[in-house]
Amino acid sequence: MNIIDELVQIVGQERASHDKTVLYTYSRDASLITGMPDYVVRPVTTEEVAEIVSLAAKHRIPIVPRGIGSGLEGGCVPVHGGIVLDMRNMDKIIDIDTDSLYAIVEPGVTHANLNARLAEHGFFFAPDPASTDFCSIGGMIGTNASGMTCLKYGDTRNSVLGLEVVLPDGTVINTGSKTLKSVSGYDLTALFVGSEGTLGVITKAILKVLPQPQARATVAAYFDEIGKTGETVVAIFASGIIPAACELMDRSAIKAVNQYKPEIALPDVDGMLILNLEGSAATVAEEVAGVVNCCKKVGALDVRTASTKEETDALWAGRRSVLSSIYRLDAKKAAPNIAGDYGVPLKRIPEVLREVRRISKESGITIITYGHVGDGNLHTGMAVNLLDEKELEGAERAGDAIYEAVLKLEGTTAPEHGVGASKLRWIKEENKSSYPLMLAIKKLFDPLNIMNPGKLFET
Repeated sequence: MNIIDELVQIVGQERASHDKTVLYTYSRDASLITGMPDYVVRPVTTEEVAEIVSLAAKHRIPIVPRGIGSGLEGGCVPVHGGIVLDMRNMDKIIDIDTDSLYAIVEPGVTHANLNARLAEHGFFFAPDPASTDFCSIGGMIGTNASGMTCLKYGDTRNSVLGLEVVLPDGTVINTGSKTLKSVSGYDLTALFVGSEGTLGVITKAILKVLPQPQARATVAAYFDEIGKTGETVVAIFASGIIPAACELMDRSAIKAVNQYKPEIALPDVDGMLILNLEGSAATVAEEVAGVVNCCKKVGALDVRTASTKEETDALWAGRRSVLSSIYRLDAKKAAPNIAGDYGVPLKRIPEVLREVRRISKESGITIITYGHVGDGNLHTGMAVNLLDEKELEGAERAGDAIYEAVLKLEGTTAPEHGVGASKLRWIKEENKSSYPLMLAIKKLFDPLNIMNPGKLFET
């Protein structure tokens, strides 16, 4: 019996394929990384996942868990072939217990669908990636995604209480618990979060959920020089205010959004901040006044508090659409995710913003800067023609220059998008002393190296 027949025996004819047309659709994510799988399987139960992983171990076939495929670093691309596990059919919200502040879900549940269900109870799942409409909970856990609200509530790791995981030999284990804290042994839950499918396959998750805040307010501030946005962020924190979200868009990002969605009509300025304040009505009012004061002290051209839901929604719609807008700047060009994710200590934000602007000017490449500036996490997009080898090489050199600057500023090259296959050089450079220990953990869990090989590590 060959491999496809064994897979069909586990999941049925309709949920296993080695048809080349089907395989091609799983050969990439939103990055430049590509790799063709040999088989695609769509399990619906933990038992099926365990059987598939056992089969892969028996034949030493690579196995790559995949959610929606919206990752930006090649994390779910089968660079060494093998079996892609499409987890989208495992999309049940198993339990919502607001009395104990948790929900139990399968990995294929989308972020937006989970929060829609939680909203019916007056609760929410705090991590808030811009891709909320389509990203899956499993993908968020695999990359330790964060997004806009991690400034106040933490990243995905802070909201995962426990996991059900299929190990590389097909064994099923459970980590963590339904309690809000536990020190019962090593924190294996935290180890699996952000492991990008290299240690096992996540099949269920216990997530911490929170009650919706009593009040929210959105403030937008506009600046004539990009570095002042970073200076304002530092001033806001120094005043004792922790916004729920604090987002940045530079002039190029604003231009891209206005071109894509002219109805939003953002002002033509060098940089803008969008901040969200949450809490009691009295606290929010006090924090809004404090934020406005900080913005004005640094020298904002204008500061506005959104007065209507429509105005608030438009501001956040503009921020959420930046990446989509970049891809639509020029029909002949794409915006590869080169140096698309980096972070620096808060006090170094003004420096890195000005350094990226310098690199853009010297390289002659338009580098669009945006992101979660409140926690020092920024993103870039480079509009280059992927079919032009010189342009692409220039973009890669500019990306290297950005990452070199980030490390000199005591930052990180992987704050939220993961490492995948595109940051192998940089993750090794950044973690010189601890990288060997990471590799030893990988070998302990996965001695056959079948779990998403070529991610986090070079082999």
